[in-house]
Amino acid sequence: MKVESLVLAAFLASALFCQAQDKPPADQPAAPSQVKPAAPEMAKPAAPEAAEPTTGSLEGGDNYVIGESDVINVTVLKETTLSGGLLVRPDGMIAMPLVGEIKAAGKTPVQLADIITAKLRKYIQDPNVTVVLDKINSKRIYLMGEVAKTGPVEMTPGMTLLEAIASAGGLTQYANSKKIYILRNESGAHQKIPVQYKKALGGDSSLNLTLKPGDTIVVP
Repeated sequence: MKVESLVLAAFLASALFCQAQDKPPADQPAAPSQVKPAAPEMAKPAAPEAAEPTTGSLEGGDNYVIGESDVINVTVLKETTLSGGLLVRPDGMIAMPLVGEIKAAGKTPVQLADIITAKLRKYIQDPNVTVVLDKINSKRIYLMGEVAKTGPVEMTPGMTLLEAIASAGGLTQYANSKKIYILRNESGAHQKIPVQYKKALGGDSSLNLTLKPGDTIVVP
């Protein structure tokens, strides 16, 4: 019995000693847990900002004022006999079947289409009318006689006498600058306007006349 008691006591003492070895001291911090730090998130590139839509303004076209000698194209949907090209006469009028005579000069294409639509309602249910410009002939002036280049010249806004002559290459050596004149047809009345070319060329802006569509500059 004494031997067995001694063996049991030795076994217990050994166990208590091993347990004391495994327990860390009270003042020693516990070892940090082996947790891998999370990988930093990559910054996502910012989405490109959507470009703002650009708007453009309509120049000419529907805002253009129709003049004498212009050619327009009138389209009446599903009515081919009423559709086609029309020349604006020198009196500013056009003629169409069913509609008759209409004043086209001084109107925009949209305004003229509205007038035609209103007149066609007497004969057609809900007419669909479109007017577009085919040829612009009314915004021209003409040069005759002793200039480098005779004939029609496209008229720019506010074009003056000197600008028109310059665009035609100037006067020839045979030109009589004292007898230059402008022929103008205004409301059916013909005018002959004398020109003081040298004074205008010398800087007198009141004599550098502003031209009108259809003017003809004659240089003897």
